[in-house]
Formats: sequence, structure tokens, C-alpha cells
Amino acid sequence: MEIFLHADTWIALVTLTFLEIILGIDNIIFISITANKLPKEQIKKATLLGLALAMITRILLLFSISYLIAMKDPFWEVDLGWFKTALTGQSIILFLGGLFLLYKSTHEIRQKVEHTNEDDVLKTPKVISFQSVIIQIILIDIVFSFDSILTAVGMTNGINGALMIMIFAVIISIVIMMIFSNPISNFVNNNPTIQMLALAFLILIGFMLITEGAHLSETRIFNKTVGVIPKGYLYFAIAFSLGVEMLNLKSRKK
Repeated sequence: MEIFLHADTWIALVTLTFLEIILGIDNIIFISITANKLPKEQIKKATLLGLALAMITRILLLFSISYLIAMKDPFWEVDLGWFKTALTGQSIILFLGGLFLLYKSTHEIRQKVEHTNEDDVLKTPKVISFQSVIIQIILIDIVFSFDSILTAVGMTNGINGALMIMIFAVIISIVIMMIFSNPISNFVNNNPTIQMLALAFLILIGFMLITEGAHLSETRIFNKTVGVIPKGYLYFAIAFSLGVEMLNLKSRKK
């Protein structure tokens, strides 16, 4: 615990906690949308359980950091002339996670677009099982956890006691998200336009994960390398869109 006597440790802890919360907002939104398919009395239970599973997933991944770092070594190379790639464990996980996000987001958007009559939606019985929702939440937890852990590892590289700092940051961020999960869930579920915007954000994040996976595997298409979409650009676009939607909600209320 001597590491917490240094100022650098506290700066890293605050920075990582903030990062985990920012990266976890999308996780909360997805959990809220998925849990909303359950009967009302089970929604809060599913949301809190989903966040608890997210914390456990992140901590388990942190304890296997050495294995995760080793997964950056390529194990299979493909060379078709116009297409070249060297597949790694990290790139495959990010690529499959991105595809999963694209599929779930577009599927949810399609359902919401098809159910245009709000009365019919309210009268439709919620037949999805609790176990099915939890499985979906576990899958999305793994996707978001893997991306956030790789980012955290990059930020704390060279800092003494980095593993302990990251574990504390994960626990603090998840506890904060649990406290505010109910208001966020109610806000998202009570505003259909926010749901649609959140699903659109998940499509962007899914596409970002796919490009990041392609970049890690050094993919080249027609001798052009696949670059990484800077997370700062993506989150600025999300914040800007959310700000515009807040103005729309305020004007509609008036």
C-alpha cells in the first residue's frame, strides 16, 4: 500500500476512474436497453447484476494482463496480394466484439423502427427470460471490459503498482455507476430518441472496435493500412450529438 503515498498514484487513480466511467457509460446504456425487456420488477436487479458482472470481468482480465499482452503476437498470416493481415488474439476479440455490437445495435434499431405504435409496444408481453438477458449482458461486458482494460494498461505502463491502481479504479467506477444506474436507466427508457441515439453510438463504437482490431493485426487493403479511429474524436461526436439532443428535449418540453 506504499504506492498510495505518492502523488503520481492518486493522479493515475483519478484519471483511470474517470476513464472507466466514460467507457462504462455505453455499457450502462446497453444494459438498460437490454434489461428493459424484462418485467418491471426484474429490471433493477438485472441492471445491478450486469454492472457487478462487469466489475468481476474487468478484475479477472486485469489478473490475466500478461496473457492479454502476449495475445498481440500474430499466430496466422494471410496474404492475398490485395489483402494482407497477421491475426492476433487481441485483434480477433476486438473484431468479433465489434461485429457483436453492430449486430445487436442494428437488431434493436430495427425492432424499435418496426414498432411504431407505442400502445402496441406497451401491450406486448415481455417474454424474454432473465437468463437470456444476463447472457447478453455478460457478452457485452466482455467486449467493453477488454477494450477498457487494454486502454488502462497503455496508460499505466511503467507505473509502480499499476495492477493495484487499475483494480481500485475499476471498483470505484463500477460503484459510482451502480449508484447512478437507476436514474440513467429511467432517463434512457423514458426517452425513445435517446435510446435511438445510444444505439447509433453503439454502432459507431462497434465500427471503431473492428478498425482497431484490423489495425492491431496490421491489415493492409490494396497496400493501404487500416488506421485507428481516435477515441477522442469519437467521444467528442457522441458528446456533441447528446448535447444537441438535450436541447431538443428541452424545446419539446416547452
